[in-house]
Amino acid sequence: MMMDRIIIRKILPEEYNLMEDIMYEAIYHPDPKNPYPKNVIYLPQVRVYWDNWGKGKNDHCLMAVVDDKIAGAVWIRTFQGEIKGCGYIDAQTPEIAIALFEEYRGKGIGTQMMEQMIVLMKSEGYHQVSLSITKGNPAIRLYERLGFQTIDENDEDYIMLLYLT
Repeated sequence: MMMDRIIIRKILPEEYNLMEDIMYEAIYHPDPKNPYPKNVIYLPQVRVYWDNWGKGKNDHCLMAVVDDKIAGAVWIRTFQGEIKGCGYIDAQTPEIAIALFEEYRGKGIGTQMMEQMIVLMKSEGYHQVSLSITKGNPAIRLYERLGFQTIDENDEDYIMLLYLT
């Protein structure tokens, strides 16, 4: 696929409703022939990443637009409530998530989005950012290239942290 223009910009309020679909794309499906059902995004531990998007002062999202089509998004959110993200460190550390629709994967767009989000986080005064990633997810290489380090793990996931200062 030939890509003429890649624009990475802040999400527009009229696009907040896209966060549900983008969240589903962010979920790693270890068996692509047997993907998770779409309703997995409504589980409380997943819903916390996208529900009521834009209402929190620490909600930041960048969209990748390729040839006037949404290709994906990268977003951060801090968690204050009872339900936390899977990569939760503390209330000051945002957790980052990224998603690209399948046809845009493997083209460097994710790297561009992450680099721009890192610049945004630094400008917002964040000191670090965390994420949770399923073991076996090839995106681990992207995070390691960007400087994320594994700080914890369980049977299924790694918790990774990037120091911004």
